[in-house]
Amino acid sequence: MKAVIFDLDGTLLDTLQDLCNSTNAALVQFGYPTRTLDEVRSFVGNGVKLLILRALGIEKPEDCPDFDDVFAAFRAHYAIHSNDCTCAYPGIPELLSKLKEAGAPMAIVSNKLDAAVKQLNDIYFKEYISVAIGENEAAGVKKKPAPDTVYAALRELGVSPKDAVYVGDSEVDIATAKNAGIPCISVTWGFRDSAWLLEHGAERLYDTPEQVWDVLVAGKVGE
Repeated sequence: MKAVIFDLDGTLLDTLQDLCNSTNAALVQFGYPTRTLDEVRSFVGNGVKLLILRALGIEKPEDCPDFDDVFAAFRAHYAIHSNDCTCAYPGIPELLSKLKEAGAPMAIVSNKLDAAVKQLNDIYFKEYISVAIGENEAAGVKKKPAPDTVYAALRELGVSPKDAVYVGDSEVDIATAKNAGIPCISVTWGFRDSAWLLEHGAERLYDTPEQVWDVLVAGKVGE
């Protein structure tokens, strides 16, 4: 069975409420209006810096004199509250268990801060997944949709891109898989709906982890 590279937020874990809470805590601290859950849903996917830019309604950090402070406040709050409401999506632990039993190497790649990715993997998935890589552009690893984190995960797994499949819930994941040269399974239970995913190039849409298991077992992804 092929190696499986998973996105985290919106694919394995429902993290939206905690992301929204930390965003709003940072905004309120500096006197900015809060954002709704659906607004934050539309802001996520490209890393936390862009999340805060979008929450502030600006395009670049220099457009707001408080950006650095709001961003720092978000990071501080989320470091403490990243698991207040977060949970695995139904069927995900069972999917990972079956993949492990089938001998499929697995990894997580995310645009969430690297420390948070590793922390949440340790809490939820460490018995299944040993490689978890988050945003760390300070170390020269470009975030998704660049393929850098996917390639780093595959190196740690000792797997070639031709022997891997990517699973994610967003247009960023579709682009990441394309840039990495591996097939993408798009899931509909996360932060983007089917129409959005199809509009942004999704070729394979699945509604449940059970369906993802079936297609992986069939071995037809990428054919």
